[in-house]
Amino acid sequence: MSKEITSRAADYSQWYNDIVLKADLAEHSAVRGCMVIKPNGYAIWEKMQAVLDKMFKDTGHQNAYFPLFIPKSFFSKEASHVEGFATECAVVTHYRLKNDGNGNIVVDETAKLEEELIVRPTSETIIWNTYRGWIQSYRDLPILINQWANVVRWEMRTRLFLRTAEFLWQEGHTAHATSQEAIEETERMLHIYADFAENWLAVPVIRGRKTANERFAGALDTYCIEALMQDGKALQAGTSHFLGQNFAKAFDVKFTGKDGKLDHVWASSWGVSTRLMGALIMAHSDDSGLIIPPKLAPIQVVIVPIYKGDEDLAKITAYVNELTMRLKGLGVSFKYDDRDTQRPGFKFADYELKGVPIRIAIGGRDLENKTVEIARRDTKLKQTVLQEGLDIYIIKLLEDIQTSMYNKALAYRDEHITEANSYEEFKTLLDEKAGFISAHWDGTPETEQKIKEETKATIRCIPLDNKLEDGICIYSGKPSTQRVLFARAY
Repeated sequence: MSKEITSRAADYSQWYNDIVLKADLAEHSAVRGCMVIKPNGYAIWEKMQAVLDKMFKDTGHQNAYFPLFIPKSFFSKEASHVEGFATECAVVTHYRLKNDGNGNIVVDETAKLEEELIVRPTSETIIWNTYRGWIQSYRDLPILINQWANVVRWEMRTRLFLRTAEFLWQEGHTAHATSQEAIEETERMLHIYADFAENWLAVPVIRGRKTANERFAGALDTYCIEALMQDGKALQAGTSHFLGQNFAKAFDVKFTGKDGKLDHVWASSWGVSTRLMGALIMAHSDDSGLIIPPKLAPIQVVIVPIYKGDEDLAKITAYVNELTMRLKGLGVSFKYDDRDTQRPGFKFADYELKGVPIRIAIGGRDLENKTVEIARRDTKLKQTVLQEGLDIYIIKLLEDIQTSMYNKALAYRDEHITEANSYEEFKTLLDEKAGFISAHWDGTPETEQKIKEETKATIRCIPLDNKLEDGICIYSGKPSTQRVLFARAY
């Protein structure tokens, strides 16, 4: 099956598409730019949801749901916000179809909406319009709300999971009595995203701030986590925004403080999406297919029997039933694939393609020797292991795979952070090594835009742990006090 996958070296973009399609994660739909997330892909997304949802609730957040449709007038209330999304909005203008008398279904021209509705590209406007009725006093604050939803952004160039016209995500929207509380919330959620990326997705990330050019539309400050994929391109894996009082002022959301004074509420918003599926694929997978971190694998262990007849299969099944009871008690997800419609070789290749972390093969001779053959997906290492204590061995192996995947990605990331001290060196590194390039920038949007236009590299972030150092901007030669991270990105 791996022969059907284009190698990364030959065509990284096609390799990615091949894995998404052949590992049955997603496929293109009949609607241009939209995708069908298949059960294999959705099962991984569900695991991501479950982990993140617990993280949110453990920090005091609650889930709610707001309308898919947003009145167009709402977007006019926050100028920078509407400017940021204006070119990506899908607009509903009519509410009824009719038969034209010739067997065709057409839009009923008499059923035009009094006000057009925007299909949700993000929910700040509808949520802050709602919050106006929820907030009167400091006693009503903070409001810590998260929404799991779909959004629509009319992308012209789409790639499954990475950039589609409709995608799934979560969006948090919080309201606070002070700017400090809102900033603390913004930073808290950034670190939750980083924790998830590193400890569950096994992807190391750099925590930082976006430049003014790259901020979320309507935000005063945007924090981000940036990851590096195997082709040396960066991927923005999550963002958290300090919105100040912009949306509260736009929608007249005020509260009476403890001092009796009336003031506008302070806000944050934050979100991650099914783009994380793209990060998982591109950070870890190989030319044989998908590799899934054990913590997010829907099936962590697959067991394939190798037998000659029904009697052989019955003996193997009896042992497997006893083993899987122990695995279930330890919280390990497993599958016993005793189908007689496919040969073991086909099954091995299929589960390798689909990224199951551990594969166990067991035959009649293994039963006699009280052993099994274990293959780990990340390294393809095969070992013969004693059946005694196998459940504990599997637990430790899953932990080792998770750690090894993170360490491998971290080593690659760290090897691909390079300093550049001139524009020529910067351009050479972009073409020959890629990755993150640490370079001085003069702090102006004009210089940032010029570099982007000439090289297609953007400032991914200003790292939160940046050290101040005197230098000169690689482009303008003007003074600079710190380096920022540039990269070409998805």
